[in-house]
Amino acid sequence: MSSQNVHRSDRAAGVLLTAACGDALGVPYEFAAPPPPGQPPRMTGGGLGDYAPGEYSDDTQMAVCIAEVAATGADLREPAALDKIAAGFVRWRIEGATDIGIQTKNVIARVRSHAQPGLGAAMTAAARALHEETGRSAGNGSLMRTGIIALAYLDDPVAMAEAARAVSELTHYDPLAAEACVLWCEGVRQAVLDATFDGVRHGLALLPAERRAQWAAWLDEAEHHPPAHFPDNGFVVTALQAAWSAIVRTPVPAEDPAASSFACDHLRDALYAAVGAGNDTDTVAAIAGALLGARWGASAVPVQWQRAVHGWERKHAADLVQLGLLTAAAIHTTITGVSPDLTSARTASGAFDPSVQEQASNEPP
Repeated sequence: MSSQNVHRSDRAAGVLLTAACGDALGVPYEFAAPPPPGQPPRMTGGGLGDYAPGEYSDDTQMAVCIAEVAATGADLREPAALDKIAAGFVRWRIEGATDIGIQTKNVIARVRSHAQPGLGAAMTAAARALHEETGRSAGNGSLMRTGIIALAYLDDPVAMAEAARAVSELTHYDPLAAEACVLWCEGVRQAVLDATFDGVRHGLALLPAERRAQWAAWLDEAEHHPPAHFPDNGFVVTALQAAWSAIVRTPVPAEDPAASSFACDHLRDALYAAVGAGNDTDTVAAIAGALLGARWGASAVPVQWQRAVHGWERKHAADLVQLGLLTAAAIHTTITGVSPDLTSARTASGAFDPSVQEQASNEPP
């Protein structure tokens, strides 16, 4: 495997893993006081769902539902794939939801007894009906889980945008939610391929022409204000702004190994900033985490976070890495070639230490 593909594999491996770490890092502070200035957040658990230290919440739980379908190579735009994702959401609601947004809860309640065939269309119809009844379905609940979709379409941004919209509309019918998902997925896609954050801006071209100026202005606003400037971040626009602000306004450290300074520590520092936005801290940090992991890779995730992070269905860091790599390789993208060797990719990338689960400490990271 070439060096370029190893690095891309590491970045693909980082998407779901870093989203989960951001989620778990934000859990203790959700709708509570963020850490005081100068004190970094820690994965101490607690929060709204009485979480264990390092446990992730609904943000990652729902992303895993999508990843388990995407990792099979399914085209997420197809009705059968959307049926499987919707069925995963229903099963999660019944078996594993430690927390759930109001919009998502109401939509799933309307279809939970529906058989799997046609469930995707039924769930989308329920989301549309709820939107028409309330006029309010632009919460952050589809943006928080969207990053993994980009890995299934690394070589096809148009298909990626279509899939991001279709999966968003399963629960959030407002066009704002879908547009935010398209922008963030394009950010993730280009970060995996090119190791930059340029894709979020480039994603404007994937939106309807009449929507681009408004989103460009919202991105401009995020770049000019700190994350805490967007406290009402249950709304999808301000959630994206808070996450984008945390990423672009956090300085990238100089690469100076002799001084123990590494550029990839930007991942850690920007997640601290995302939690510092306050309010829906786990969601903002999960959103930021997907893009940060796509840029810096799983190997940039602090080892103590890798050891601690875990959640529904007994998934740990290695499982999240595997889902990311399988999704990226499942449809033969350019990331690892026609016959991807996922084992060597995982080993070469240094994405995680397979023994970390045995080494886990009781001390919160």
